[in-house]
Amino acid sequence: WGPCTPRALQFCNNSEGYLAAYSLLAVFQGIVVNGLINISISTIEKRYELNSSLTGLISASYDIAFCLLSLFVSYLGERGHKPRWLAFSAFMLGVGSLVFSLPHFSSGKYQYGRKIEETCQTAEITFANATCSASTNSPLRKYLYVFILGQLLLGVGGTPLYTLGTSFIDDSVPKHKSSLYIGVGYAMSLLGPAIGYVLGGQLLQVYIDIQIPKRQDTTYTKVDQDDPRWLGAWWIGFLACFFAIWLLIIPFSCFPKHLPGTAKIQAEKIPETHDDGGEVLVQTNDLGQSFKDFPMALLILLRNPVLMSLIVASSSEALVATGFATFLPKFIENQFGKSSSFSATLGGLVLIPGAALGQVISGVLVSKRKMDCKGIIKFMIGTCSVALILNTVFLFAKCGNEPFAGVSETYNGTGTLYNLTAPCNANCRCLRSVYYPVCGSDEVQYFSPCFAGCASYLFNNRKKTYHNCSCIGKSKRGSGSEDFHYEAVPGKCPTQCKFLPLFLTFFFFAVVFTFMATTPTTVAILRCVPDKQRSFALGVQLLFLRLLGTIPGPILFGVAIDNSCTLWDIDECETKGACWVYDNERMAYLLMGISAACKIVTIIFVVMAVYFYKPPPLTQALRQKTSEKISAIHT
Repeated sequence: WGPCTPRALQFCNNSEGYLAAYSLLAVFQGIVVNGLINISISTIEKRYELNSSLTGLISASYDIAFCLLSLFVSYLGERGHKPRWLAFSAFMLGVGSLVFSLPHFSSGKYQYGRKIEETCQTAEITFANATCSASTNSPLRKYLYVFILGQLLLGVGGTPLYTLGTSFIDDSVPKHKSSLYIGVGYAMSLLGPAIGYVLGGQLLQVYIDIQIPKRQDTTYTKVDQDDPRWLGAWWIGFLACFFAIWLLIIPFSCFPKHLPGTAKIQAEKIPETHDDGGEVLVQTNDLGQSFKDFPMALLILLRNPVLMSLIVASSSEALVATGFATFLPKFIENQFGKSSSFSATLGGLVLIPGAALGQVISGVLVSKRKMDCKGIIKFMIGTCSVALILNTVFLFAKCGNEPFAGVSETYNGTGTLYNLTAPCNANCRCLRSVYYPVCGSDEVQYFSPCFAGCASYLFNNRKKTYHNCSCIGKSKRGSGSEDFHYEAVPGKCPTQCKFLPLFLTFFFFAVVFTFMATTPTTVAILRCVPDKQRSFALGVQLLFLRLLGTIPGPILFGVAIDNSCTLWDIDECETKGACWVYDNERMAYLLMGISAACKIVTIIFVVMAVYFYKPPPLTQALRQKTSEKISAIHT
């Protein structure tokens, strides 16, 4: 702090110390934004009676704040004290985490209500009337605005991290090490979502109010984790991250404006700015001194064809990456018949390590080979081409649909396709909004025990089984099977498709090669723009990355997946809800088509970047290097 420079802390006053602090902040940002929020969103939906469109607005609020601020923060912070901007980032991320957890403390205790029967109930019940007469203006919905505010604050905090924070790394290390440091920082940021998912998953096993209330009467039975009314303690993780992130304010506020040796490192770098006159304009007009230079500075970047080609390419890649990050678990669940939790685990095991490995490998290769700007862009063409080839895994590692009563086949010859109701369950008064699949002894899947006509259930060695099922046909199990006397068991029928290991292997390497282009893209952007506009260039990139990639990506993938739906949730009020069953082959082809199209767009624009790039003349570069050395000596 100013003249106060304790000797004991000077061992951290270097690029390695800064990288450690930067990585920790990126990890916690990932834990909150991409981990805890994603895994808690379904719990928040149920607790605060929000529909998916409203929770989608919550998720998008982070990107909205990022888009609004990225240009201004990156422009204003270019010549400012970047580590202190990172301290501000930590402050806002902490505040955002705290605000996001506040609804739990002001919404009162959770009242979980009565349990909906899952078996066939022939007695007169009034679920439909209760559902239709339910108020759509719940007082709990007002907390939507608190969640949005929390996300907006998180967006404000995240903006300096990946613009000013990344450019400060490039400022402080030699050119050939820049890609390695940035790759390590980006890889560490991917640990955040992984930790967030694991932490959030564990916390959701804790009851939302910590202590489970005792049953008050025979109607309100005590809940456990297998009960659909169970809600986990989603808020604890946000509160813990609030305290942890605020601890990082101290180290960032201690770093100087420039790390020791930065002037020498900058003087030794030979500029690789794209030769389109932008560097001359920036130096001649000394752009960046005041906010009135903002339009001219932005125009210089927008007229840089290399930069804009790389931005479009990275946005196309981001569209695919965010789409699969959101929907890969759903794809695995439906294609290969796995549970939601197991599919999410597999998706995380493929995406997180693959992305981290790809970024580290590319950072090391670019650093060791000491690639120049044009070499880096050519390297990206190779990685994207391999990723495109590996994406063809969707063509041969897809699965057909398993037999599903009322969807792919009738109820033993009765009823019609795409109609869950048949004569065998017509008197059961089943709810289509309660999806609880069971596998019958006839190896056919049923929507729920109720639609299977099951009137009773038993527990045998903690295993739940259903009996007296009027819709289930003749058992296909052998008489020697220990489950022969069961008519149905909870869960989907075991899939006959054996392509899951093959799919995961190919997709893992597709992720690796996809993310091998991430670090080189950042390094190439930092190289092809004037030195005084590097942070601003990253701000422009991240703006387009969100507008063209991360925001529309999940939407486009969601529309494609919905387009493959064969059975929608339509409740007693005729309100269309979520999709229960998908056409697996159609889903695979649609996702393959989107992914391949985006990869082709990426390759085209990276090739254009190579074509447009013109390195500065050697004499000009040497002259600029000499002037920088002289200015470094004087400063």
